[in-house]
Amino acid sequence: MHRPHQHLVRTRLANGLRVLLAPDRSVPVVAVAVHYDVGMRSEPEGRTGFAHLFEHLMFQGSELLPKLDHAHYVQASGGVFNGSTHLDYTQYHNVLPSNALERALFLEADRMRAPNLNAENLRVQIDVVKEEIRANVTNKPYGCFPWVTLPGVLFDSFANSHDGYGSFDDLESATVEDARQFFDRYYAPANALLTLSGDFDPDEALAMVERHFGPIPFRPKPPRPDFAEPEFVGERRTTRYDPHAPLPAVAAGWRVPDPVAEWDEYLPYLLLADVMSDDGPACRLHRRLVRQDGLATSHRSYLGMLGDPLDTGHPTALVCTARQTPGTGANQVLDAIAEEFALVASEGPTERELSRIATRMSTRLLVEVDGVLARTQALASLELRHGRAELLGELPALLTSVTPEQVAAAAARITPDRRAVVELLPASYRQEKAA
Repeated sequence: MHRPHQHLVRTRLANGLRVLLAPDRSVPVVAVAVHYDVGMRSEPEGRTGFAHLFEHLMFQGSELLPKLDHAHYVQASGGVFNGSTHLDYTQYHNVLPSNALERALFLEADRMRAPNLNAENLRVQIDVVKEEIRANVTNKPYGCFPWVTLPGVLFDSFANSHDGYGSFDDLESATVEDARQFFDRYYAPANALLTLSGDFDPDEALAMVERHFGPIPFRPKPPRPDFAEPEFVGERRTTRYDPHAPLPAVAAGWRVPDPVAEWDEYLPYLLLADVMSDDGPACRLHRRLVRQDGLATSHRSYLGMLGDPLDTGHPTALVCTARQTPGTGANQVLDAIAEEFALVASEGPTERELSRIATRMSTRLLVEVDGVLARTQALASLELRHGRAELLGELPALLTSVTPEQVAAAAARITPDRRAVVELLPASYRQEKAA
């Protein structure tokens, strides 16, 4: 198994590009990732979905290479590539044999310099994104539930509350000039982190990085938007009707401490989420909701609006979801969840329970980052968020150091008067109500 605490090398180019190297000569592959410090939360009003749309545009060629050439050169080398949009960043990655490292660096530097932003590419990719929304949200039972709805109830600011997939109206009104302004503002080298992991010599790799990324002109890093939220007071609720869902579902979210500025206070919530629902049939919510009371067919609790507890910024939330059994109301599920959190708050998890969960979380983390790509992305995310990619190797010890008392204190804050609730109902329920 690869060591997530491997030796790391950092530098910064004259144009502001941050570079993180994680050499590992044990496997003959390399991963190259570029993380831009812009995500869905940075979108301006009237441009919902633009960060995701722009991710698609970055695969449409450049001034030097026509469309599809990036894919052709990576795949011809026996590699794979992709990208993804997150709340706070957008990332692009390539995994190739180690002898193709310079090819990957050239390709990423090429589109960082000048992607091909034209009317035809924009029109086609708007249609692609709209079809993705149809497939994943509007035409799918429980599509992206509760991610597309819960933030609008839990948060007040546009940055945190809007649907990052975007509205069709906003997507269709986007112009090429909008795309160029977005690129100039957010895709500057000074707003990016280049991460290399795998089989390479650091000095040789840095020379390649300087050769390909160094000539890209400097542009200033944009100021980071203020994502601060006013104090949350009282329970908030909304109802959404789903034409494809066969049974109701409910989701509740609670704001939690800042994953960066309040790291020590945040860590107990990591274990609390697993105490509640990630221990198989033995977990508390499964035992209560499914086996004992028969209120739900499935459930989940997790940290982060996208279920990414180590990959999220502030503000964020602990979320519980459940799909109800026929005849079960949302309040029955919510009451049972509240009682289970109150039980943890009053009694705490047992030492044995918490030790088992912390050990399993640590093992899962080590297994997940054993592959070169997952390790590269995890290192980059922690470097972006905390400025310390080394946290990846420290996490197992940090998890096992959390005490039952700390988890109990976290559970004490998960109360009905601090929650946002989304109740999802089949569309037939609305028709029955109207009748």
